[in-house]
Amino acid sequence: MSHVKSRREMYADATRAAVLDVATRLFAERGYAGTALADVAADAQVTRGAVYHHFSGKQALFEAVLAAQELELIERIAAETAEVADPWEAALAGLESFLDRCCDPTYGRLVWQEGPSALGWTRWKECEKEYAYGLVEQFVHSLRGAGYLRPSDINTTVWFCFQLLGAAGLRLAETGEEDKRRMRDECSAVIRAMLLGLRGDATAPGGG
Repeated sequence: MSHVKSRREMYADATRAAVLDVATRLFAERGYAGTALADVAADAQVTRGAVYHHFSGKQALFEAVLAAQELELIERIAAETAEVADPWEAALAGLESFLDRCCDPTYGRLVWQEGPSALGWTRWKECEKEYAYGLVEQFVHSLRGAGYLRPSDINTTVWFCFQLLGAAGLRLAETGEEDKRRMRDECSAVIRAMLLGLRGDATAPGGG
C-alpha cells in the first residue's frame, strides 16, 4: 500500500531540498570554510534549527551536497549509455559524459577542490569510491566480458581507471574557464589512448 505523505512530511522534504540547493550554491561560491550554517539558513529562509533537524552539522550538510552531485552524475551517465549496445562505445560515451560534467564549475569545485578539505582525505576518498567506483567497475567488467580487455588483474585495472578519471576531474577543476574546453579534449584523448593500450590484442568482442 503506497504511503501518502502528510503536509508536515511534504514541508520537511521541501525544507531539506531548499537547504541543499542553497548549500550547494554557497559552498561552490564561497568554499566550505567560507560558508556558515547560519548563512545557509538565512538564504534558505529557514531557522538554524530546521537545518540541524535534517543535518547534524556543516560537514554532514556538505556530504549530502556531495552525494547529490555524484548521484546526478551517475544517473546522467547511466541514461546516456543505456541504449548503447556495444560496451566499448558505451564506455567512451560514459567517459565523455563524465568529462563534460567535470567542466561544470559547481561540480568541479565541490567534488575535486572542496571535498578533500571539507570531509578530510580519507572520508572524501570513501565517498568517491562509494558513488563512482562501482560505475567504473561495471564498465571495466563489461569491456572484459565482451573481449575488449584482458588484464591480468581486473581489480587493479578498475582501481587505475578510477584514479585516472579522478586525476582528470581534478585537472579540469583547476583549469580556468578560458582553457577548460581545450583541457577537456586533451584529457579525453589521453584517457582514450590509455584505454586502447589496455585493449592489447583484444580489439573486437570475443577477439583472439
